[in-house]
Amino acid sequence: MDAGISQLFPPLPKEVNTDTFQGIALTLPSLSAEFGVSEADIRYTTSSLFIGLCLGSFVWGIGSDIIGRRIAFNATLLITSLFGIASAWAPTWPAVCLTYAALGFGVGGNLPVDGALFLEFLPDASSSLLTLLSVWWPIGQLFSSIAAWFFIAHWPVDEGWRCFVFSIGVITFGMFVTRFFIFDLLESPKFLLSQGRQGEAVKVVHGIAFRNGRKTWLTEELLDVVADDGHRGSTGHPHQPHRLSTLAIVRSHLLSTSRLKPLFATRRLGATTCLIWLTWATIGMGYPLFNAFLPQYLSHSSPDSSSSSSVYTSIILYSLTGIPGSVLAYHLVDSPLPFLGGRKGTLATSTLVSAVGLFAFVRWGRNEVLRVVFSCVEAFSQNIMYGVLYAYTPEIFPAPVRGSAVGVASFLNRVMGLLAPVVAARMGSDGEKGNDGPVMVAGVLILAAFGAVVGLRVETRGGQRL
Repeated sequence: MDAGISQLFPPLPKEVNTDTFQGIALTLPSLSAEFGVSEADIRYTTSSLFIGLCLGSFVWGIGSDIIGRRIAFNATLLITSLFGIASAWAPTWPAVCLTYAALGFGVGGNLPVDGALFLEFLPDASSSLLTLLSVWWPIGQLFSSIAAWFFIAHWPVDEGWRCFVFSIGVITFGMFVTRFFIFDLLESPKFLLSQGRQGEAVKVVHGIAFRNGRKTWLTEELLDVVADDGHRGSTGHPHQPHRLSTLAIVRSHLLSTSRLKPLFATRRLGATTCLIWLTWATIGMGYPLFNAFLPQYLSHSSPDSSSSSSVYTSIILYSLTGIPGSVLAYHLVDSPLPFLGGRKGTLATSTLVSAVGLFAFVRWGRNEVLRVVFSCVEAFSQNIMYGVLYAYTPEIFPAPVRGSAVGVASFLNRVMGLLAPVVAARMGSDGEKGNDGPVMVAGVLILAAFGAVVGLRVETRGGQRL
């Protein structure tokens, strides 16, 4: 049934997530200079962000299966914007860390929720659009890099980073206002059906059809018949719908393992769950070990280390390179090419290229030009990698537990990311031998993710989602 759903929404603001992550990384040198914190210790700033990301992905991921995608999506966007703005007035380094953690709570929840929401509004034939949505990530990175070049590289050290984070917060708040007051974001019909709210699901589908000038045959009576047949077949009794208050649902399910048990209902689904979670976990540490400290890595190879302008110019090139990566991912995920096409093949190839690129960065990146080149290779391959991963993961799980499955995956991703600043700080700072140690560790972790992807036995290209 295609009621024109794929035409309903403008792109979801995924760029807010990489906008924020990239923005935090770009403020580290300024925070170090203003608050007198060493380059090694300032890396712990990202730990506070990842604490928020961990909590946000877990709470909002599972919560979206309980209270709905719409509430969770809007709330996380609002939280991200408000604390992004508040961080501009933080008087001390601990205060900055506190606001970054609160900001991360919103960002961490937005990622698993918006992917599930977008996917559940798409016809099966258009599911690859979720991969194309990742093009907003490098666009967000590009905006952050340009804003950082304008504010941080040319303004006083105690003003530039504050204006920078304020501008990102204001833009994110504008996204929330646009989404909440201008576009009437509808609840996911699949979520409503999983809660036994057939009448509301029918209204949503009819609303989508009306907006797109289409007609639909779906009625509440038809859904009730399907639900009754399914329930009677499993229990022998007709289905009796019942409604619980939101508070009662949260109390009974948010911390209950019942949301996760269906993920291990069969041996194949259990193995798939473990492997995809392993993939998220290894990438979760490997990605920030390189990207969260990229401005520092690039500044070490710059002939004029006192000039931050060249570093931000390199970051702009890095961000630009990611855009064609996302576009290529969109075409490859539906390609029948052996080893390269499809969800699994594209994800495996991109993780392998990313790992090799990280090893090359350490082995041959001895000057500014080569480091920028290998950084661009990473931007290209990692945008393919994450774009496919975020699209592939929700596709392999049934709708009733999709938010929980993706939420736990994102939670593991953030928990491992929380350890990245600790590893980076322990492995040396500017000018120390072994400074590229974190990049080498990142390469090993991404290579492990490649192994996990190869072990997956599920290809969702052309398949119907549950």
